[in-house]
Amino acid sequence: MVMKIFIDGEAGTTGLEIRERLAGRADIEIVAIPAEKRKDVETKRDILASVNLAILCLPDDAAKETVALCDALGDKAPRLLDASTAHRVAPGWVYGFPELCAGQAEAVAKAARVANVGCYATGSIALLRPLVDAGLIQPDQPLAINAVSGYSGGGRQMIESYEKGEAPAFELYALGLEHKHLAEIMAYSRLTARPLFVPSVGNFRQGMLVSVPLALDTLPGKPEAADFEAAYRRHYAGAHHVRLTQPPKSGRLDALALNGTDDMEVFVFANEARRHAVLVARLDNLGKGASGAAVQNLDLMIGA
Repeated sequence: MVMKIFIDGEAGTTGLEIRERLAGRADIEIVAIPAEKRKDVETKRDILASVNLAILCLPDDAAKETVALCDALGDKAPRLLDASTAHRVAPGWVYGFPELCAGQAEAVAKAARVANVGCYATGSIALLRPLVDAGLIQPDQPLAINAVSGYSGGGRQMIESYEKGEAPAFELYALGLEHKHLAEIMAYSRLTARPLFVPSVGNFRQGMLVSVPLALDTLPGKPEAADFEAAYRRHYAGAHHVRLTQPPKSGRLDALALNGTDDMEVFVFANEARRHAVLVARLDNLGKGASGAAVQNLDLMIGA
């Protein structure tokens, strides 16, 4: 059966990436809205009523407007996959991180509405949830999360600034400490204490590193690196896109190494003599961090 898919917001970075990934697939028909009709509510409503699934690649407010249109369609409404931040912790939406826990992929496959995971949240939750579930980190543990992303994750204005050579080589941002990904990081990592999250952007188009430094003797049971590795192996056993990877002996990581893939690597760097560790997730912010994750969720939803 050919599934009709509508990408609402296909002209943006995520939408373009998703469309490119779906191009040429015989099991999918992309239904597009004419450029001159993109803001025409009636045209969008008619398209939504005619497709099997809609992928929302929109700002939050616009995504909510499209969801409201679908609500009004009743039984004619398509299934929804929302790549915005709008519904990631909303009731009635399944979180689109299939590797989150046992049964999550099945929940995505059956869901009428799926909220695609955020890029920083992907790395953060991938590092933290297995350790919280294993009792190696307590939900109220004070934590810091540091991350660097390629500029393609920052939207049109940031992309243009970097590509024109007007942006700095590296910058910290969201230093008001209210980043929009914190809600989902806490909810799906099962944290009760709000972590300090410090994101940054570098002068490269795509690629991402997310890191969590830990003082091992402040954790319950005073674990060793091997305990973390064992927890990750159990959690990601059988996962196709997330894997525990041995740290390079150089002690260095290239943020761009997984560009063009939908994979994520998890590392445990440790100095047992100092009782310090740094957990690191590496991914392509446009791959497993956005469009690649959306296509992974789409395939689950349509049984591909």
